[in-house]
Order: sequence, then structure tokens, then C-alpha cells
Amino acid sequence: MGNAISICFKKYATFAGRASRSEYWFFYLFYLIVYVMGLVVGSSQGSQTLLYVFILPIILPMWSVGVRRMHDTGKSGWFLIVPFYNLVLLCSESNSGTNAYGDL
Repeated sequence: MGNAISICFKKYATFAGRASRSEYWFFYLFYLIVYVMGLVVGSSQGSQTLLYVFILPIILPMWSVGVRRMHDTGKSGWFLIVPFYNLVLLCSESNSGTNAYGDL
């Protein structure tokens, strides 16, 4: 899990390439944990501003790993904004070998 999180932060705004299914879902789990921590801290302080302090630095890497995950399934990153179908693609297996977006 730590390796997936460090890879996502190293590729902070890299929308090219591919991301494995485990890399995406471990980073998503990390995102949820940080979100809940932001909610707890924000509600204990009576301000939602702290929630944004927790979440804003993670938004761009979350989008970039999502786009790279779409590339891993052989689809364009724009499929990330298609409701429900994006969940199917996020959960589907990777294309083995090389595809139009590079090696895994």
C-alpha cells in the first residue's frame, strides 16, 4: 500500500502512462482515509475549511492515477467522467503487455 501511495505522489500530475488496479485502489483507500480524517478534524473544530486543507493536495494525484488507470484498460482518460461505466473500467483487469498508452 505504501508503495502505491508513493508512486502516485511521485507521479503527482503525470497523466501519461498506466497504473495498475491495485495502485489505483490503494491510493483511493488512502484518499478516503484522509477525507475521513479531514471530516473528523473539521467537525471537531467547527470549520469545513480544514477538510479542504486535507483534501486539496490529494485531488490532482487522484485524477492523474484515475486517468492512468483508464489507460491501463486501453481506454482514454476521458472515460473517467462517464458515470457508472468508469466504475466498470476501474474494476476491470489490465490489458496485458503493451497498449497504446505504454507498458505496464
